[in-house]
Amino acid sequence: MRLILLFITSAFITCNAQNITIKGKAHASHIGKEIVLNDFTDYITYNLIKESADTIDKDGYFELKLQSNITRPVLININNLVGKIYVQPNFVYGIYFPPKDSLTNNQEGTQTTVDISVYGKDSTELNALIVDFNTQYNNLFLNIKVGYLSPAKLNIMLDTFLVSTKKRYSHIKNPYFKNYVDYSFADFFSSTSRNKTILYKKFIDRRPLQYSNYEYMQFFNIHFKGYLKAFSSTKNGGNIYNSINAFADYRDLKNQLKEDKSISNDTLRELLILKGLIDFYYSPEFDKKQVQSVIEQIYRETNIREHKSIAFNMLQTINQLQPGAPAPDFVVNDKDGMKVNLSNYKGKYIYLNFFSSESETSQKEMQKIIDLKKKFKDKITFISVCLDDSVTTYRTYLKTNPKQDWIILHQAPNSSAKKAYNIKTLSGFYFINPQMQLAQSPALMPSEGIEYKFNALFRPRKKNTIPGVR
Repeated sequence: MRLILLFITSAFITCNAQNITIKGKAHASHIGKEIVLNDFTDYITYNLIKESADTIDKDGYFELKLQSNITRPVLININNLVGKIYVQPNFVYGIYFPPKDSLTNNQEGTQTTVDISVYGKDSTELNALIVDFNTQYNNLFLNIKVGYLSPAKLNIMLDTFLVSTKKRYSHIKNPYFKNYVDYSFADFFSSTSRNKTILYKKFIDRRPLQYSNYEYMQFFNIHFKGYLKAFSSTKNGGNIYNSINAFADYRDLKNQLKEDKSISNDTLRELLILKGLIDFYYSPEFDKKQVQSVIEQIYRETNIREHKSIAFNMLQTINQLQPGAPAPDFVVNDKDGMKVNLSNYKGKYIYLNFFSSESETSQKEMQKIIDLKKKFKDKITFISVCLDDSVTTYRTYLKTNPKQDWIILHQAPNSSAKKAYNIKTLSGFYFINPQMQLAQSPALMPSEGIEYKFNALFRPRKKNTIPGVR
């Protein structure tokens, strides 16, 4: 059952001076922190790109900007708190970013959704319309007393809701909102087991592919989830495994999919291949290098701009933080507030970890590093980066843990350290060689046995005693 996770209270102020500007105020608990506006690179990889950032001033104010010629959702986050609003070209938005919900258990740093308020009173503004639509949808289920609704009953409710929705918004001309409603219903019907063929013909077949529309692509991804893998298990698709693992041949793979007569559009077929390949890359049944080679072929050969971009983003995802890749550099602060670059420690093995004094898991691993440092201090530089928001708690942590006597730094405001190493929680480990390349990424934690890796790496080699052989 779909419920509202997030959305907005109301509207906007029009302006032609800037393309898109977001002016806002954050709760006092966020003063001095960085607020970031992120956008999706595409809706297949869902990679995020940082479009704008600002430091929240002493009064809680900030300003973010984005250049865009299309309407789209954007994500606004402060640390692990994230909210979503929809923005249109040539608008200025006024928003309020709320405090962290004290009832939310996010001790381990998992991403937490917050409700961002958009100031204004115009009920026809896109964010206000989306809030209203989702409120109407949720109201369908408020008075239901039974614990289970059959798909048949749900479909009857949805059909009735569809009629009332068309009537309620008949005066609305906003094309994005109309599309939002269409593909929200497509999503609803998909979750209630409506016939997939009917849904395909109604919402995808003979319609242009809407690469830049969040709701369309959300339905698209759900509808075709596991498509390529499922087709590979059929009689017609049985050679897909060889097309990738044996030959790494994109053209052969494309010819295989032509056997699926339900997909008559070559553009759609190529998009489905791209979507399936990113899943295959992480499947033990497929050779990673061969999958990557096929994606590279599509990137070189496709004439479709959006597919080239998606393939490029896939390759970036695959190559990011892979063993052998350059270790991303970053700048953080030491206990005296002096800036420190990770690259300052080039020339020696580095065992890098991220931690928080708020995380029990982090603390257990930090205690285990004490023994590792004693054993390998001449061979490995141990570096820990504290992700606590407060400099005071970081410094207090250092004072209360004197046995942790290696390099312990603090992620400064606006530091790229956490993002550079794709840290999603409050813990993460990486092993870096003297040439500043990732030797193990992610690395084993102390509790997972990284000591065995260190022992194997630094074990003295026995001298050869066989005569005539050196």
